[in-house]
Amino acid sequence: MTVIWFALILLCLLMYVVFDGYDLGIGIATLAERDGQRRREMLELVAVAWDGNETWLVLLGVCLWAGFPLAFGTILPHAFLPLIVMLFGLIVRGVAVEMASQRPPAPRWEKAFGIGSLVAALAQGAAASTLAADLRVTGGAYNGSAFGALSCYSVLTALAVAAGYLALGYAYLKWKTAGELRVTAGRRGRGAGLAAVILGAGCLGAVNATAAPLNLGSPVRIAGFAGLMAFAAAGAAMALVTLRPGSPLDALPMWGLAIAAVALFLAVVTARYPVLVPPSLTAAGSVSPSRTMEFLAIGIGLDVPLILFYHWYAHYAFRGKTYGVPHGSHAESTGASDDH
Repeated sequence: MTVIWFALILLCLLMYVVFDGYDLGIGIATLAERDGQRRREMLELVAVAWDGNETWLVLLGVCLWAGFPLAFGTILPHAFLPLIVMLFGLIVRGVAVEMASQRPPAPRWEKAFGIGSLVAALAQGAAASTLAADLRVTGGAYNGSAFGALSCYSVLTALAVAAGYLALGYAYLKWKTAGELRVTAGRRGRGAGLAAVILGAGCLGAVNATAAPLNLGSPVRIAGFAGLMAFAAAGAAMALVTLRPGSPLDALPMWGLAIAAVALFLAVVTARYPVLVPPSLTAAGSVSPSRTMEFLAIGIGLDVPLILFYHWYAHYAFRGKTYGVPHGSHAESTGASDDH
């Protein structure tokens, strides 16, 4: 049950990074877009699915709290400040996207949407650095500073996550839009993707100097880590190649970046499991009682298929490319899927 629950948490994390990652990235991208009509088109692409994308973050928190309460109670106070900042950013962007969508033109709400997206992305990256920090537990409780998540490494992870989200956002824009916005997304997306690759490599290179170095002490771990990193590199390369404006393969950048993100996370897990909280708190050492796990598995196990169906239906209903947006309504689709 411990492994199954850990896999469920990993699923929630990966689904959130890919799905909410692209709409946070689109929000960040609006800050660099001067054309009001194109900003509106970008915002409407987010408006149709952002709330469902963020459901994975809620489910992630519930799964971690219910399944590994000691790990949750250790991570939360350490990353308290960036998580609070993240929540404020998500609240601002959630209000802004609805207000800007319902009563256009709304340049101030559009600006708030972009700033909220950037703040949330940076805060998530800073919070992620907690998994490489030295978290001491005394008497079953975290024994450290509330400012523990603020470090040079947290700055690096914050920038890497923001750049990765921005690349995902531009990849999604190239997939779903046409005309000048598609060309701009491809051009800027290559720069964002290259920055994400460099910063991500920097995070991996610097992690061995933290309290949670990669554990590659066995041939199985080395082989698994190397294989997954090869997938991540191949996905990133595919995205960078097909992001160029002249490439007609508009869906491949998004798929490539999604593969890269998933493979990178799985590679880190391969090199870290079963440690959840450094230096020594493991999944088995922080898991809830088996009866609690079985009871919660029923409720959460029913939720996951419903959320997956919502994602499928929302993206199916708004499949195809958008060609501008009408005044005062969510984005319209061509209704025909784009298989390029």
